[in-house]
Amino acid sequence: MHDLPLSSLTAISPIDGRYALKTSQLRTIFSEYGLIHYRVMVEVRWLQQLSQHPQIDQVKPFSDKANGLLNELVDNFSTEQAERIKEIERTTNHDVKAVEYFIKESVSDNAELSAVGEYIHFACTSEDINNLSHGLMLKQGLDNIVIPTLTDIADKLAEMAQSFAEVPMLSRTHGQTASPTTVGKELANVVYRLRRQLEQISQVPILGKINGAVGNYNAHLSAYPDIDWAHNAQQFIESLGLSYNPYTTQIEPHDYMAELFDALSRANTILIDFARDIWGYISLGYFKQKTVAGEVGSSTMPHKVNPIDFENAEGNMGIANALFGHLSAKLPISRWQRDLTDSTVLRNMGVGIGYSMIAYASLDKGLGKLELNQVRLQEDLDTSWEVLAEPIQTVMRRYGIEKPYEKLKALTRGNSIDQQTIKTFVEDLDIPDQAKADLIAMLPGSYTGNAAQQAKNI
Repeated sequence: MHDLPLSSLTAISPIDGRYALKTSQLRTIFSEYGLIHYRVMVEVRWLQQLSQHPQIDQVKPFSDKANGLLNELVDNFSTEQAERIKEIERTTNHDVKAVEYFIKESVSDNAELSAVGEYIHFACTSEDINNLSHGLMLKQGLDNIVIPTLTDIADKLAEMAQSFAEVPMLSRTHGQTASPTTVGKELANVVYRLRRQLEQISQVPILGKINGAVGNYNAHLSAYPDIDWAHNAQQFIESLGLSYNPYTTQIEPHDYMAELFDALSRANTILIDFARDIWGYISLGYFKQKTVAGEVGSSTMPHKVNPIDFENAEGNMGIANALFGHLSAKLPISRWQRDLTDSTVLRNMGVGIGYSMIAYASLDKGLGKLELNQVRLQEDLDTSWEVLAEPIQTVMRRYGIEKPYEKLKALTRGNSIDQQTIKTFVEDLDIPDQAKADLIAMLPGSYTGNAAQQAKNI
């Protein structure tokens, strides 16, 4: 056997192989390049923060030229520069130290910055840089990709809910016929659930620390005992757009990550539930799928249009949730002041998000193919008159008829019920004429409560 060059065809992970186009937008954030870029950003911004501190006399405020050079490193960071850092790492055998040496190398021709080279990575442990880098990666990925994508799905479902607000549909509880609803109302349920999780995802604070080897600013205070390092750290972390965690060991304890991944997993679980329901409705014929020229539904049965987009979405969200579950369970646990088990696990943040994005793309594609089959919906309603047993026995209770439930049970259970059966039963009831008329006029498709209004309100 021989090694194959890496490409979308030879990649082991389908994220970078079969589904590469659906995850390409994640590469600048969650790849090794992305992590290195954010490390460079944190190191540069920390040096700039030190230069602005009035009590650090050895690092004067930088000139525009010096700041311009530093900003250039961050703003126009290239894959070639990332490769240079990896080259340095092959000597240092330490990824964060390689970033420090790269920055020193990059500013060596600038006398102003070269003179304060030892303040690059000043008083930092590697985890000071890493935890802030991971936080920035998550913030960027959530704010610019994940949350907008989930919001688009929720909005698309809301539009469908309002469009189908008044289209009656037979419900099924325990797989059996039940009180009718509307197609729009069932979609509105999903929108409401998904938006709740979006709110919770958005509210998880992304925490950071920059307090040294065990979280006590030991090295900082040994060099500058009069500086309020905790206040400085808070200022710095908040300037990055993150939230300050004042109590840590060597590592930020990752509790917020567990909260975040659990919330993402809940959103995925809601969409798995939805994908399965739509799969079922397609099976019942409530939805048809638009055919696409050239597509093959089955390798042997020409008539088939399989609900593959919803199946693909379900499968990939399952993989994503398995990863999120491990991240949530593992990351908040670290032996004593730190162990290294979190480091390798954190490299898979983008994998869980990647599988989620593959699923969202499939779900969106599937929604675009759906066509409501109102004829089939109506056929089911027209053969399910037994669902009117509920309103009839409820009206009977109102007017004091004895044992209404039992009487309707005897009428409907195991028997074939049609409109005439219902009409005959109601006409024999000892209730006001108007109540009789209302019940006789009721159809399975009109017995939907306030479902239409709920759908419109979403």
